[in-house]
Amino acid sequence: MKKHWWLKGALSVLLATTVVAAGCSSQSSTNPGQTGTEAPKGGNTLVISALVDPDTLDLHKSTWVTAANSIIYEPLITRDLEGKISPGLAEKYEVSEDGKVWTFTLRKGLKFHSGEPVTGEAVKQSFDRLLEVSPVKSIVGPVEKVEATDELTFKVYFSSPFAPFLSVVVSGMISPVDAKKAKELGDGFGDNPSGTGPVIFEKRERGASLTYKKNPDYNWGPEYAQNKGPLHVDNITFRFLKDDDTRMMEFKKGTIHILNDVPANSVAELQSLPGVEINKTMDIGHKYIAFNNQHPLFSDVRLRKAIALSVDRDPLVQVALNGFGKPVYGPLPSTIWGYSEKIENEAKQMYTRDLDQARKLMAEAGWTDTNGDGLVDKDGKPLSVEIMVSPEPAYQRAAQILQSQLKEAGIDLKITVQEIATIKDRMKKKSFDMALMYFGWYDADILYLIFEKSNSANRMSFNTPELDDLLNKGRAAMNEEERLKIYEEAQKILINEEPWVPLWVNETVTATRGIKGVIMNPYTQGMILSDVTIDK
Repeated sequence: MKKHWWLKGALSVLLATTVVAAGCSSQSSTNPGQTGTEAPKGGNTLVISALVDPDTLDLHKSTWVTAANSIIYEPLITRDLEGKISPGLAEKYEVSEDGKVWTFTLRKGLKFHSGEPVTGEAVKQSFDRLLEVSPVKSIVGPVEKVEATDELTFKVYFSSPFAPFLSVVVSGMISPVDAKKAKELGDGFGDNPSGTGPVIFEKRERGASLTYKKNPDYNWGPEYAQNKGPLHVDNITFRFLKDDDTRMMEFKKGTIHILNDVPANSVAELQSLPGVEINKTMDIGHKYIAFNNQHPLFSDVRLRKAIALSVDRDPLVQVALNGFGKPVYGPLPSTIWGYSEKIENEAKQMYTRDLDQARKLMAEAGWTDTNGDGLVDKDGKPLSVEIMVSPEPAYQRAAQILQSQLKEAGIDLKITVQEIATIKDRMKKKSFDMALMYFGWYDADILYLIFEKSNSANRMSFNTPELDDLLNKGRAAMNEEERLKIYEEAQKILINEEPWVPLWVNETVTATRGIKGVIMNPYTQGMILSDVTIDK
């Protein structure tokens, strides 16, 4: 499944959303109470289980972009099933030699749901609106201006080269919005949107469901789908179901066709059911222990490394995740562009669990077990630290395993379960010791967004001039090989300084039943619905 990680006010490197696509889109998290409306069996309505009722259907104003509110929009450029760049709404793009001007040429015959043509000027207006109102506009880079040069062409000008822009485009973040209709409706656009996607908004029951009808004019489907025209299904309904037991029950009853984020402990049961297909994809990000590097304890790299050496990742994956994940030691998982196998192997060699080495580093920092109680202490005080964890069951299980592992090293780990908004607030105020967090993005530029000193998302308070220099160079280097070398150097700094402890990458499980033709794209992590038909 495709993922977006966006944040209110800036890029969210902390919250994850799972995506379903019909040419693009996304989803995840929690929604209180409601169980949704039952979709009748039969008919030609595709029913998808979703966890989050979106705040708005206005792509530019949403702080929580999910499949449910992004399926009506489509990216300018995407990637095919082999990872190669593939046309979206734009049939091609070019980048100037200095990397500051990106030129996009649109396909002919594109229309918004309102009937308005998709022109260079229309996309310019959409881009201008994004830069004016979007809470995540910083992710598009140092844009100076956007101009339409003819009916099907527009240019994006940057004040300095911005290599990650391609990843921004592929993510769908700048998918064209019908800016003319948005201007006419004002705030009402969020309840009556217009995009270019394969479905058109039909009705919404807040907290319960969201229904779209197929776009009869759609004929610009993904090149790697057999069906480039209107969907085979007449309607798509998202049902907002938070409770896992309810979601499972409805799926087994046949009232849901696509079950996202299958609970790990339910996969085996679903696999045994006739007609159920299980799809697995690795996330484009990983879970990690975030240190407050300004904290007196964690300003000492020896303690950061000691905690890293106290962790055994295998039980985290096998027990907390029921095996649906993969241990990660380095700064980037293999699903993100810029990953280095060399760096991952070095990090694994450095931080595979070694309690003797962990205790040695703590002793060098003045922490030893002086009273034989099993905990290291200094100046008569035991080494006791707090880790903040969200209420998600897998995270709480992981925290309990970490607590046990760190105790073996002589560290008292106290677990505090808090809502993610509270965790983010405490991290922003630097009022924390450690937190179990997660991030994701398509490009190694995520390291800039997490660690570069000028970034508001740098909540771990770690940066060095050398790292900042490399992360800024990585954004500006337009040559791919040069960029990879830069990010490898940046990752070396991170594994030597260990300002966080990478733990694992999740394997997301999606179950389908009663449908055929689903396409899984491992490079965009999208579930493409163009060829989907419902079994009668």
